[in-house]
Amino acid sequence: MSWFDDRPWLKTLDLPAEEAVPLEASTPLRDLAATVAASPDVAAWNHYGASATYAEFDRQSTAFAAYLVESGIQPGDAVGVYAQNSPHFLIATYGIWKAGAVIVPLNPMYQDELTHVFTDANVKAVIVQHALFLMRVKDYVADIPLVVQIGDLDWAENGPEAVFGPYRDLPEIPLPDLKTLVEERLDTDFVPLDMQPEDPALIGYTSGTSGRAKGAVHAHANISSNSRMAARNAGLPPGSGIVSLAPLFHITGFICQMIASVANGGTLVLNHRFDPTSFLELLKRERPAFMAGPATVYTAMMASPAFDADAFSSFHSIMSGGAPLPEGLVKRFEEKTGHYVGQGYGLTETAAQAVTVPRGMRAPVDPESGNLSTGLPQRDAMVRILDDAGNPLGPREVGEVAIAGPMVAQQYLNNQKATEEALPGGELRTGDVGFMDEDGWLFIVDRKKDMINASGFKVWPREVEDVLYTHPAVREGAVVGVPDEYRGETVVAQVSLQPGAEASPQDIIDHCKQHLASYKAPVEVTIVDELPKTSSGKILRRTVRDEAARTRAAG
Repeated sequence: MSWFDDRPWLKTLDLPAEEAVPLEASTPLRDLAATVAASPDVAAWNHYGASATYAEFDRQSTAFAAYLVESGIQPGDAVGVYAQNSPHFLIATYGIWKAGAVIVPLNPMYQDELTHVFTDANVKAVIVQHALFLMRVKDYVADIPLVVQIGDLDWAENGPEAVFGPYRDLPEIPLPDLKTLVEERLDTDFVPLDMQPEDPALIGYTSGTSGRAKGAVHAHANISSNSRMAARNAGLPPGSGIVSLAPLFHITGFICQMIASVANGGTLVLNHRFDPTSFLELLKRERPAFMAGPATVYTAMMASPAFDADAFSSFHSIMSGGAPLPEGLVKRFEEKTGHYVGQGYGLTETAAQAVTVPRGMRAPVDPESGNLSTGLPQRDAMVRILDDAGNPLGPREVGEVAIAGPMVAQQYLNNQKATEEALPGGELRTGDVGFMDEDGWLFIVDRKKDMINASGFKVWPREVEDVLYTHPAVREGAVVGVPDEYRGETVVAQVSLQPGAEASPQDIIDHCKQHLASYKAPVEVTIVDELPKTSSGKILRRTVRDEAARTRAAG
């Protein structure tokens, strides 16, 4: 028996005995049915002036399921959705499940990656946004039996020019249109399939930072459990509005926003894609209660000339996920808005967050490293810290984070070797390095592969980045290791500055030296206008690393 078996976080959570148990197994479709029965007239979604009640949304998704089955989609078939945040994404998701099929959310930035995903998942249909089809998809779908388009301006009559301007006056394409297909079948007598909790529901592709992306297969029970838990962790009253800050293709947006909103009987306020000015206007107009997104979007909002603390006055809870959250950013946001940003930790393989800072609690800061805790394991998760041999470690001992529970994926699609290595016995070996304190708070040090070995000393980029964010002029920062003839590797950083702020690279290096051992401080700092990011807002450290290596090699 190890220290983790006592689940010290349950004592810290101070849960009543009747709540310190996992949720009963369910499916997203059963959760939807319960919501429709309880709140048929509540708006399920709201999109720039258009909306649909839960009763209407239930008919919309059933209508789309009927079309999929008419078109030959069979139970277990993979159906890709390649789109920005829109009602179509929500309707397609539940329609796919009602048809017994499996959804494959696709990153709108994918191009050549589509070939691998389409082949690996044996995709039988693609639901694709009109503009994205023209820009990225049309060359990759010749062998896909069914392609359905999403009209870029459907259900968005008063969308802001900053968001919808690029989609106006695009040429028409001869593909079936989802909105039309749904409206033609609203009176269908199709009966949705009753999927079982253990049936596959989603194939979520990892970021592919270590070779080709792997498809994590999630059951309906995984999706239902973690979506309901997401609403509970945020302390959301039933019916609370949730705004889609994170993209819905990303596991955080998919689970913690879209599916959680349906399970909680609230309104999903859809933001087509993130633009700071229009998003702040959306918050003032719709007054949602919850959002979750990467640290970079909070930085972008605070840097916007349109920033106004009143935009956040309706919020019940605000969360961050998908990337580390620096303490300095949390402090700045709270000073400006009065809201504390909690964070969560999870992966595609854990159906989003398995560790969170529950509403009403504040994450501690590790006094030695300055790291902000990612939170406490939720009540149905078992989180352990393991050494290189897979043995559990004790409090404050650093090792690999491992997670088990009803949120963990069943397997990697078509990849038995990766499944055996990363999911032995159903416990996910995350590849993240961290430790847990005596009260169950989890601290992530960094990814194993990102550790920098400078003259034999270990340097974790996260620790250096946390110090960068304490410099008043720094807006965002990324730290990487690059080859060095003398040290083996050395520490370099890219930073962007706050609007109107001034700082030289040497100023920032000196600041780091004041707070870190000398071998951890960057030897070079490059100031850039914007750091490279994924479409979900996560800083692309590998791109920073490649750019820094090229610069040093050339210089």
